[in-house]
Amino acid sequence: MIYLLTKYLEFFFKSTNQHGVHSPFVYMLTTACFYKNISINLWESFLKIKQQLLDNKSFIKVTDFGSGSKVFKTNKRQISKITKVAGISNKKAKLLIKIVNYFKPEYILEIGTSVGLSTSAIKIANQNSEMITLEGCSETATIAKELFLKNKLLQINSIIGNFKETIPKSVDNKKFDFIYFDGNHTKKATLNYFNTCLPTVKNDTFWIFDDIYWNKEMQETWSEIKSHPKVTVTVDVFHFGIVFFRKEQQKEHFKIRV
Repeated sequence: MIYLLTKYLEFFFKSTNQHGVHSPFVYMLTTACFYKNISINLWESFLKIKQQLLDNKSFIKVTDFGSGSKVFKTNKRQISKITKVAGISNKKAKLLIKIVNYFKPEYILEIGTSVGLSTSAIKIANQNSEMITLEGCSETATIAKELFLKNKLLQINSIIGNFKETIPKSVDNKKFDFIYFDGNHTKKATLNYFNTCLPTVKNDTFWIFDDIYWNKEMQETWSEIKSHPKVTVTVDVFHFGIVFFRKEQQKEHFKIRV
């Protein structure tokens, strides 16, 4: 917690609002998306789904292929606690919904379903999208599938298995409008996801990396991603790192307070 607070203070003093943005593309993203009020209907839909998970007091055995939990000490975990502790926060969910609703990506990949809360936020923001979501743990994936069915969130293809196997298969000969990276928060794994998914990029594709300030390793990862020659624009909003591949844009990096 102290580490994140320190990093946020550093971010705060280095970041800007729309008045410090000279790129028309990022200026519009900031004013028409980040700083625009969220639709009440979309937000109420998300809160309704989140409450269903918070009301679920059942326990599951979680198979963790990632970097582990900073909170949970055992693999036996309560759904409501997973949602409260490890699920996407309201602030991040609100921003994610606004971004997806703004760009309206049609074909989406999510790496890291968990119990389906972030998946639901993405799907709520664009019901017409077709989505693939990947999860390593079969028990959390089952909870997520039940959640999607209950709330009539359609066109979500849930794939279970180790990401080393499921990501290459899921991206083979495909192009995605949006990829949400919320898997193993290690440098090696995240850069592997990045490189494996690069062939799926179109000019208007955008990617979001969750928890770029998770630890020093993730910050190093974010720096390497920013420097990649195919990446033209990045927007660091602290909670997320957003990546664009627009060839018409000169290479620029922004830190925006939201």
